[in-house]
Amino acid sequence: KENKKRKHTEEVEKASEDQSSSAIQEPPTKAKKARKKELSKAEKKLANRESALEQADEEEEQKLLQNKAKQKKGASHAITKSVVNSDTGTTVKQQKKRKAADETVNRRTVFVGNLPVNCTVQVLKSLFKEYGQIKSIRLRSLVPAEDTLSKKLAAIKHKVHPNAKFINAYVVFKEECDAIKALKENGTEIASGFHIRVDIASKANSHDNKRSVFLGNLSYDISDDAVREHFSVCGGVVAVRIVRDRQTGLGKGFGYVLFENTDAVHLALKLNDSVLMGRKIRVKRCGEKWKAPQKSPNQSHAPRDRVDTTLKNKTCSKDSFVGEKAIPLKKSTKPKRPKTIPRNETGKNK
Repeated sequence: KENKKRKHTEEVEKASEDQSSSAIQEPPTKAKKARKKELSKAEKKLANRESALEQADEEEEQKLLQNKAKQKKGASHAITKSVVNSDTGTTVKQQKKRKAADETVNRRTVFVGNLPVNCTVQVLKSLFKEYGQIKSIRLRSLVPAEDTLSKKLAAIKHKVHPNAKFINAYVVFKEECDAIKALKENGTEIASGFHIRVDIASKANSHDNKRSVFLGNLSYDISDDAVREHFSVCGGVVAVRIVRDRQTGLGKGFGYVLFENTDAVHLALKLNDSVLMGRKIRVKRCGEKWKAPQKSPNQSHAPRDRVDTTLKNKTCSKDSFVGEKAIPLKKSTKPKRPKTIPRNETGKNK
């Protein structure tokens, strides 16, 4: 029994020794593993730094190449055309295409001026449908009765300002030739006291200055027909254009009259300073600068005489001023001599 107990105790001691030795040996292995892990992390950091530096160098090289390419593009005129506009977000080519498209539409569009306020789209359709297919009709220059209403809403609800008497319109045809045919309606009386003005809306359509006169100092509430009647004695009036404010519809005090021939222009110039609606209007050729009326010769000579007298007075004053200054200078030199020191010293010695 004792032998068995001894064996058992020896086995227990061996087992405890083995466990302690294993426990002592385990930490170094874990430490070695941790060190290996730490080394691998440091290596990874170094590798990452090296790769980041390489990427930065590559990015810098790419930026330099891009800048050089941009400079080359800016130098070439063909590439500058395709530059995108920052405000609109469209290229110059796209803008040119839009302008060209708008110009083609304007050639098919007819401007109709001096229409009565109660004119409707149906009335204009019935007037222009015989010339060709109409795509759209837009009423313009309409003054709403209230500030809160928009022009479109005012046209739908027929709420127009009571002082407004005239509106304009744009009639868009399908074909350009139809719009040219519609110019025959220019000068027709669509209502009592309303002779309409029909013209192509294209900017390319230049105004003939040789057959036109400029009007100034017009009444703000003047009508186109009043001007037409005033200048009808000079010859055939093709069109009257009174420049008006978009918001109020009132005239700005000036306008234009287009005649059938240049002879009527010579007669119209004689109506300068003639009275129209209680105002002396100014009439001159288009393109000429307005010269202010010159003063009468009596008034012009008077200020010249005054200028001469002032100049004479100035010359006299200058002479007297110089003489007055010269006299005290001579006096100032004389009293300095008796104040000299040598004379006093000689008197003392005596």
